[in-house]
Amino acid sequence: MASDSAGVVTRFAPSPTGFLHIGGARTALFNWLYARHHGGKYLLRIEDTDRARSTEPAIAAIFDGLGWLGLEGDEPATFQFARSNRHAEVAHELLAKGAAYRCYLTPDELAERRAKAQAERRTFRIDSEWRDADPSSWPAEAPYVVRIKAPREGETTIEDEVQGRVTVANSELDDFVLLRSDGTPTYMLAVVVDDHDMGVTHVIRGDDHLNNAFRQIVILDAMGWQVPVYAHVPMILGADGAKLSKRHGAVGVDAYRDEMGMLPEAVFNYLLRLGWGHGDREEISREEAIELFDLAGVGKSPSRFDLKKLLNLNGHYIREADDARLASLVAPLIGPDADLALLTEAMPQLKLRAKDVHELAAGAAFLFKQRPLQMDEKAAALLTDDARALLARISARLSSESDWTVAALEANLKGFAEEQGLGLGKLAQPMRAALTGTTTSPGIFDVLALLGREEALARLDAQVEPADADHTA
Repeated sequence: MASDSAGVVTRFAPSPTGFLHIGGARTALFNWLYARHHGGKYLLRIEDTDRARSTEPAIAAIFDGLGWLGLEGDEPATFQFARSNRHAEVAHELLAKGAAYRCYLTPDELAERRAKAQAERRTFRIDSEWRDADPSSWPAEAPYVVRIKAPREGETTIEDEVQGRVTVANSELDDFVLLRSDGTPTYMLAVVVDDHDMGVTHVIRGDDHLNNAFRQIVILDAMGWQVPVYAHVPMILGADGAKLSKRHGAVGVDAYRDEMGMLPEAVFNYLLRLGWGHGDREEISREEAIELFDLAGVGKSPSRFDLKKLLNLNGHYIREADDARLASLVAPLIGPDADLALLTEAMPQLKLRAKDVHELAAGAAFLFKQRPLQMDEKAAALLTDDARALLARISARLSSESDWTVAALEANLKGFAEEQGLGLGKLAQPMRAALTGTTTSPGIFDVLALLGREEALARLDAQVEPADADHTA
């Protein structure tokens, strides 16, 4: 294995038939990290040979998701369809070598043989009379496919970096198609040619491709090309052990950013820990991941996707994040009234409790509300007649406060609470309702300071009956 050489080249090769899903993002991450760890190169290839299902929006979504996670390729992406002529060229080279053959079996003949095998309860494998036919016997005008001549004796072994030694009897391999009857190359051929031409040394991909590896080796051997190091990574399951689906949160990477309010470093860290580990470490930075990552740490068993764990990790990264950066993420969720400077000032308090960007926005919403405030049900229930009378006394007390800072406001209200023989919570609950319209917010002294003297007093007074108000702000 070329573990320390700078000659390591990995690739991530998604099909652009939809968004970049979470499993694909993890494959990209493992390829990126392996290349970085070994001082090698990480390449992207868009496998767009399925022209009916490959779309420009899907290609854009893949690049967008990779860019958000910081997993862009080291060179411009290769597009597989654009290389169709090169793939066909290799198929014709295999024909010329006698390693492949023209197969003139018709679809009807194949269907008949498949049905016969089914009736006899045996596995259907291509056994074409054209495999060893003399080229002089090839019909001039009849349509044909080009098939590889798979070995029929012996066995093929892969020393997989994740799965270990895996051996398959060559009799299990079939003479699969390289070129279709319209002359277009198949996926199996295109992948091998592209990996070879791109200089890929390590193929790190999902274990659903393990069977493909044995077929791809047939082409590699026939061409006399180097077989790459394989690492087939187990799939990701839902928390319940079932195949990952949308109900587990298995949506596109863009939804983790836009709909779920995740930070890229949290998703990066979480994907890293899905199937790879370094002791008990949960929080691992990008720089540490590059230093620590190797294939030996990838487990053989499927990993389970746990949304709760991802949310907790995201909360950790929100608390670590730069306040101005968080404010810039929250501002578009607030709307045109959002004040970046005020949001940035509020972030140290807002981010203490939030687990995602949407919770940050919800926590900041009180700053931009217009009077009269809309009260939620719990807040409205707190504003009893007694509470309103207390708010009138609090407002009168605060109106004489000239130092509108957290420390001064805290000292003032603590003194007031003692004078009234009340716990601070008895003051804070109705104040929070009056100032924010909700029962959850940053600390009450922070709320007062962030709103500013004029707005804070106006909101308190708005909840006091005019007859009870001691002053006007």
